[in-house]
Amino acid sequence: MADYVALYALALAFGGMVFFSAVFSPLVFIKLPAETAGPFIRQVFPWYFAVVAGILALAAIGLGIGGHGKWGGLLVVMAAAGVYNREVLMPRINLLRDKQLAGDAEAGKAFDKAHKTSVVINVVQMIAAGAALTAFA
Repeated sequence: MADYVALYALALAFGGMVFFSAVFSPLVFIKLPAETAGPFIRQVFPWYFAVVAGILALAAIGLGIGGHGKWGGLLVVMAAAGVYNREVLMPRINLLRDKQLAGDAEAGKAFDKAHKTSVVINVVQMIAAGAALTAFA
């Protein structure tokens, strides 16, 4: 039973992450005016990171109970990375973006770095979820 929970959680996490990254986020910026898209995404991303972290944690628990500790451990780290993205990086990214829009060039450089870090974490989470899904599918 735990293996099934883990499998479904992994499928949900991986599919949701791919959909959000490849379809939802680009559509927000294509279909909404910039003055609406930016604030909207700021409201959505914390939920996205929290949901991803929660689903990855559920998959980790299922894998751990199912005797797949190595994969479960990897997903615990990925869930923690999602919490870090939500609780540490997102507030920093938002603050730096506001400063950048107010004309602070140094904040713009720091924003770019923080944003790239967040994207890398998200990609690594997707790769980990996809690898774990492939291992158990």
